[in-house]
Parts: sequence; structure tokens; C-alpha cells
Amino acid sequence: MTSTRTTPEADAPATLHTGRLGVIGIVFFVVAAAAPLVGMTGAVPVAIVLGNGAAAPGAYLAVGITLLLFSVGYAAMSQRVTNAGAFFAYIGRGLGRHLGSASAFVSILAYLAIQLAIYGFFGGLLAAQVGLLPWWAWSLLAWAVVTLLSLLSVDVGAKVLGVLMLLELGALIVTSIAILTDGGPEGLNFWASFSPAAILAGGLTGSAGIAFAFAFASFIGFEATAIYGEESKDPKKVVPRATYLAVGVITVLFALTAFAMVTGMGASQVVEKTVELSTLDGVPLADPAAVLFALATEYVGPWMATVMGILVLSSLFAGLLAFQNAASRYLFALGRGGALPQPLSHVNRRGAPSTASLATSVVSGLVIAVFALFRLDPILNMFYWFSGLAVVAIVLIEILVCIAVIAYFRRNQGSENVFQTVIAPVLATIGLILGEYLLMSRFGLLAGTVAEGIDPTVTSWGLSPIGWVLVGLPFAVLLVGYLHSLWTKTENEALVQDVLS
Repeated sequence: MTSTRTTPEADAPATLHTGRLGVIGIVFFVVAAAAPLVGMTGAVPVAIVLGNGAAAPGAYLAVGITLLLFSVGYAAMSQRVTNAGAFFAYIGRGLGRHLGSASAFVSILAYLAIQLAIYGFFGGLLAAQVGLLPWWAWSLLAWAVVTLLSLLSVDVGAKVLGVLMLLELGALIVTSIAILTDGGPEGLNFWASFSPAAILAGGLTGSAGIAFAFAFASFIGFEATAIYGEESKDPKKVVPRATYLAVGVITVLFALTAFAMVTGMGASQVVEKTVELSTLDGVPLADPAAVLFALATEYVGPWMATVMGILVLSSLFAGLLAFQNAASRYLFALGRGGALPQPLSHVNRRGAPSTASLATSVVSGLVIAVFALFRLDPILNMFYWFSGLAVVAIVLIEILVCIAVIAYFRRNQGSENVFQTVIAPVLATIGLILGEYLLMSRFGLLAGTVAEGIDPTVTSWGLSPIGWVLVGLPFAVLLVGYLHSLWTKTENEALVQDVLS
């Protein structure tokens, strides 16, 4: 994608360094953003106990299939658009400049929120495990390193993420194979985990819906492949391949690991066993990571649990760097398009969006400082609040992308087939709308914002005031962004050219 400027001299500061990333490099960023080890230690035990028990792996598989359908239209669109603000460019192409511009601000909200959530988890975990410093000091140390790496060439970040991700994947795969080879106390029970009846047990408004909500939350970050299109070696080939590979890897890994965890505890007693292993000071699920660590100790050895404890921290750090890159590239694209101040489009000599990266760090640093100043908990408040907000925002944008893909290809027919341009996007839209409803109705469980006196496992929508604010914020940002764009008297030619050219 070329810049909107007309001279090479003016073009350079607003053009990302091309040819830096191949398929594997982009997949490193995307899988790192999904933080598989964090999802398996944090979300799966909750999905088992509060959700559909032994069928939790099936919920992850079903969500993965939905996102693969989303990827079909997403990948087809990447053949027509190569832009560092992929989602807003796609929505702008399909649904118009106003909605495209508005959606960009929702995407920025999502990526900043998930990064802040990880900063809280990272600092809180180190403060609990290592001590020496308060949580905010650990978070700020990570913040400084992430800021530095984000200012380097994008392929440097990919190499760092690659090493961390391979170690993380290796630990999960080795542990899963060890458990499945042994068979656990009851042997392999595919029917209990993957049959439609088991997956939907309890209904979408009940336990099955809770499992789907946590599964959707675990996949956040997969959609970032197209953000790196401008920096890839051949975006028309690299982005679609990276998208399918990333979603496929995440889906198989999540379903395989969750199934191994169920197998290791026994399908018929998995809920009781998960409660037993995760209980801390008499509170069930207070230490969900203990479930996978206990299984790793039993089936592989104590050393694997130790390694996983270390890799959880590296997984969180990898996620921080991945989302720093994602948020900064959205700010860069909006700056280049004129929807935000033009200096955000500045690129340093290494080809990184330096001003946008620094702006991202300033925002995240200020929020960390505010949470520290008001003595809010880094995990119960910062992690749960912002992670819940982020996944609602991302799924909202994914729904708009699906609709935009359908609208765009209706007007611009090409060599793409009907499955790519209609069937897959329609099916994905249905699945994502259902997922968004489940996320919002179970937001109290996801974000820890349940109204007083409400049992969130039984009652939907029982949110506290902060819960209602967080769950409604993405929609409010979308509306305000749309109205701002609509009421702007002078048409922003730079944004139109960047999105529609």
C-alpha cells in the first residue's frame, strides 16, 4: 500500500519497512498474541467447572471452526487491501469511510485494553511469585522493554516472539502427548468432549454458553495477520497463508491441550478434579493454573511444571509485544489517513512506526500509574476488566468485517468464489453474533463485574455499574466515532485514499 503523499521524499516517513516478514514471522506475532499457555492455564479450568465439563475442548473446537470461516472472507479481502490498519480498511472498503473510521477507534480500544490486561497479570504474577518489587514496578519494567523492542525493526520482534512461542508450544505439546499416550484414569473419551450433544449440554443460555464465552475470549489476537501486510514479503500470498495457519495452529493446540487435560483427570470426574486442584484457601478456581501444572507434574515430571511456570511469564511478555505492535500500527494507519494527528504516521530509520509506538506506550504507562495510585488490584481489576472489554470490542469489529466482506464483493466481483464471498462470511457472522451475545450476557463472569447478590452461573446480565460501562464502551466508541466522521464538514481526502485506493 503506498502512502497518500506524492513525492518519494514525503513518502518515506509514512511507509513501513516492506519485505521484513514471511508467513512464519507473522504467525509468530499472532500465536504469541493468543498466549496459548495463559489461555490453557487460566480459561480452560473455568470453562470446565462453570461451563460444559468434559466437553470444554469441543467448545474450543467449535469456536475455532467459526473463526476459520471468518478467515475465509478475511483472507479474500486481503487480496484487495494491504493496509496496516487492516480491520478499519476492510470495513471502510465494504461499509464506507464513516463506519471504517469509527471501527478503527474500537480496534485501538481493544488492543490497548488487552495489552493493559496483560500488564496487570504480568505485574501481579511476578509480585506474587518473586516479590522484591510491587506489581506496578514489574509492569513498568516490562513496559520499558516492550517499548524499546517496538521501536526496532519488526523482524527483530518476530525473532524474539518466535523463540518464546516455540518454547511455549513445545511445553504444551509434550505435556498433551504424554497425557494422551498414557490415557489417564479412564482412557480417551472423544464422545464426551466432542459430540454435539455434549458440547451443547446445558444450552447456550446456560453452561454451554459459559464455555463458549471463555473459548471466544481465548482466541483474541488471531485476527492481526493482515496488520502486517505492508511489512510482509508478498502480502497477497503471505497474509492469507498466515491467517489460515495461525487460526489452524491455535485451534488444534487449544482443542488438543484441553482434551488432554480432560483425559488426564478423567471425563466423568473432570469437574470435581478441576475444583480440587484449583482450590486455594478454600476458594474453588482461585488458582486455575494449578490444574495444568499438576497434570504436567504427574504425567511428565515436576520439571515441566517449573518450566511452564516460567513460560507463563514469557507468554505474557510475548503477548505484550504483539499487542504493542498491533495497537501502534492502527494508530499509524489512522495518522497516515488523517483521522488522527499526522505525526503518528512517522516511521523511524528501522521502518517501525515510532511515534505511534511511543503514543501507545504513553497511554499504557499512564493507566498503569492510575491503577497503582488508586491501589486497584492488578489481576482482579486490571486484568479481568480490560480483558473482558477487549474481547467484546474485537468480536464486534469481526462482525463488521464479515458484513463488509459480503457488501464489498457484491459490488466488486472478481475471481473469488461464492463460498469465499458469501457462504463463509454469512456463517461466520451468525457464529460471531452468537458469540458476542454470550460474551456480553456472561460478562460478569469474564470481567469479575457481577452485581451484588447475583449468581452469575445462573443469571445472565447481572452486571455491576462498572460492568455495564465496560460492556457498553465498544458500542459507545463506535457510535461516537461514526457521528464524528459523519459530522466532519470537510471530507478527509487522505483517509479516503488510504482506505479506498
